[in-house]
Amino acid sequence: MFVIALTGGIGSGKSTAATIFAELGVPVTDVDAISHQLTAANQPLLKDIKTNFGGDFITPEGALNRAAMRQLVFSDAAARAKLNAILHPEIYDAALKQLQQHASAPYQILAIPLLFESPRYAPHVNRILLIDCDEKTQIERVKQRSQLSTSEIKKIIRAQTPRKTQLLLAHDVIENNENVEKLREKILEIHQKYLNTCVVSKTT
Repeated sequence: MFVIALTGGIGSGKSTAATIFAELGVPVTDVDAISHQLTAANQPLLKDIKTNFGGDFITPEGALNRAAMRQLVFSDAAARAKLNAILHPEIYDAALKQLQQHASAPYQILAIPLLFESPRYAPHVNRILLIDCDEKTQIERVKQRSQLSTSEIKKIIRAQTPRKTQLLLAHDVIENNENVEKLREKILEIHQKYLNTCVVSKTT
C-alpha cells in the first residue's frame, strides 16, 4: 500500500487537487469528508459534542453547527483540543478502513488538511505532497467561497502549522498561485512520477 498524504493550508487548493487525482482514477480518502459524515444529523458523535459544548453547537436538524463551532475553536485553543479529542479517533479509524479498501491500487491519496498536527497518520504515509500558495491568495480564495472576514481567515491560518514548516516537511510541493488548468498540468506530471515510483518499489 503506497499512500501519498495530500495537505496544505486553508485556500491552498488541496480539495481541487484531490478532485483532479480522483478524476485520474486515484483512490482518495478525504479526512474532511469523513468529518462531515461523522457530524451529520443524528450521528452518534453529536451527543458527545452537545454534552461538551452545549446545544448552541447543534443545528435544529441535529447536525453540527459548523459556523458556531468554527468561530469557537479558532479563537479558543482549549475548545479546539476538546473537539479534536472527540472527533479525531473516529475520523482516524474510518480513514484507515478506507485506505485498506484500496490497498491494491498503485498508489492512493490521503487528503488531510491537518497532517502536521496529526502524527498518528505518519506510519501510514509514504510521501507528503503539499499544495502551497501565498497567504494573499489563500485569503482571496476563502473569501470567494465563504462569508468569513479577513481576520477570521487569518485566525484559521495562524492555527495551522506555519507555511515555512510545511514546506520543510513535505517531500513534494506543488505551487498553486495560478488557475485550475495550471494545477491540473502539475498534478498530471506528479501523477506519472508517483506511478513510476510505485512500479519501481514493487519490482525491487
